[in-house]
Amino acid sequence: MPAGALALALGAALVHAVWNLLLARADDTEAATAVALGLSVVLFAVPALLLWELSAGAWPYVLGSAAFEVGYVATLAGGLRRGELSVVYPLARGSAPVLVLAVSAGVLGAATSAWQVAGVALVAAGVVLVRGLSRPDEPAAVLLAFACGGCIAGYTVVDSYGLDHAAALPYLWVVMALTAIVYVPLMARSRGGAALRGALRLDTAIAAVLFFGAYLLVLAALRLAEPGPVAAVRETSVVIATALGALILRERVTPARAAGAAVVVAGAALIALS
Repeated sequence: MPAGALALALGAALVHAVWNLLLARADDTEAATAVALGLSVVLFAVPALLLWELSAGAWPYVLGSAAFEVGYVATLAGGLRRGELSVVYPLARGSAPVLVLAVSAGVLGAATSAWQVAGVALVAAGVVLVRGLSRPDEPAAVLLAFACGGCIAGYTVVDSYGLDHAAALPYLWVVMALTAIVYVPLMARSRGGAALRGALRLDTAIAAVLFFGAYLLVLAALRLAEPGPVAAVRETSVVIATALGALILRERVTPARAAGAAVVVAGAALIALS
């Protein structure tokens, strides 16, 4: 893997973990997520329009991806409001590649290797360690994390086809704009306008920039290296988020949870590289 691609993929992992951290430590995570989403659409509107390339064939995928994205931001914000970053993030990110593999093999007929099956087993073991063997304090957070992983898997599969019909930035921007049109009014109604105005802070603005930035760094890495290695390195965000949860949010990250995050990364990397 070229050094430039490695640096970009690691940068994407760090940026993704940081914007999740910023939302997790907000006073109202769901309101902050809505504001960050809306700001990201506004901030990247001009670049998206300048680089506009979106054929008519992209629209079914755009709509499908936006539906999964609404589910993604809703379950992520809901999970982070109820549970810890060091639990929600590894479960969501770790379950996604397993579900993508299941859809690819079971629905789309893609071949599955023994190494990929081993990767699934590693992810499953890591998830058990992250979650813990006893009943979690916030079972709703665990369920939302897995639902979030399902949404990540959904838009990953849809986008892999949709990007054949559009340039990456305008495609992502339209998906995010449609997501914001649904999610922001929902949060304004459920959390209240005052909560959204209160979430309009520097941290939220930074999260909005990083939200798009993480994806663009991945795209830049994909220009220099194959998808498998890029995806594998990208999954290091699981370990980064777990460390940030311990160091900044003062979450109680046990040795088992830390080991579980590392095992999830190993399993996801094995799936990506196989």
